[in-house]
Amino acid sequence: MNNLSKKMNINLTNEQLKSFETYYNMLIEKNKVMNLTAITDRDEVIMKHFIDSISVMAAVPLFGQLLSEKGQISLLDVGTGAGFPGIPLKIAFPDLKITLLDSLNKRVLFLNEVISTLGLTDITAVHGRAEEAARKPEYRDNFDVVVSRAVAALPVLSEYTLPFVKKGGVLISYKTPGAEEELSNAKRAIKLLGGGNASIYPYTLPDSDITRSFIVISKEKPTPKAYPRKAGTAKKDPL
Repeated sequence: MNNLSKKMNINLTNEQLKSFETYYNMLIEKNKVMNLTAITDRDEVIMKHFIDSISVMAAVPLFGQLLSEKGQISLLDVGTGAGFPGIPLKIAFPDLKITLLDSLNKRVLFLNEVISTLGLTDITAVHGRAEEAARKPEYRDNFDVVVSRAVAALPVLSEYTLPFVKKGGVLISYKTPGAEEELSNAKRAIKLLGGGNASIYPYTLPDSDITRSFIVISKEKPTPKAYPRKAGTAKKDPL
């Protein structure tokens, strides 16, 4: 993993590499009794989960700029699942203050095991649906960066995520190629939810043909109180 991360100008210490190894072992062991990932081969997990998660630092210049300017940025990972991209980001960039949000309590319990075993600080796993958590004052309009990976199409994802982003912050969505069409379809939703400028950053993971597109959306004003709508509505009736 170290060789791959170095090709993205991300230098990991031996301690960080050990943390990734422990995380991999915990993931595979828990996956025997609980569906966390369909990818279990070690090299594939490293590339498609770990390297993919931290590649945002190489692909999106704004991410690194925010971290260097602020020293610490608050980051929310919506629909984190087995912890991607939030836990790899925390291991690689310890100064991030991270909240992991997932709707399945069994996954949150696993995430807490990982956090405890790795001795990570300034990272919290929260059980809840995005539509409900975004109504809570401690989360709404509160994060510098919100990330999401493989959760929903952008018109739906925008309603799940933009309410969490503070004014001046950004939503970063991990997407596959073809993001232009998703972004076009989401323009109305983005505007309604307080979003502003949007950019797409294509990226190919090192030593692979795996391509990724990052959609970065700025937050220009607070999300109207009407959003997000009640659970399930965004998926059934996208904005």
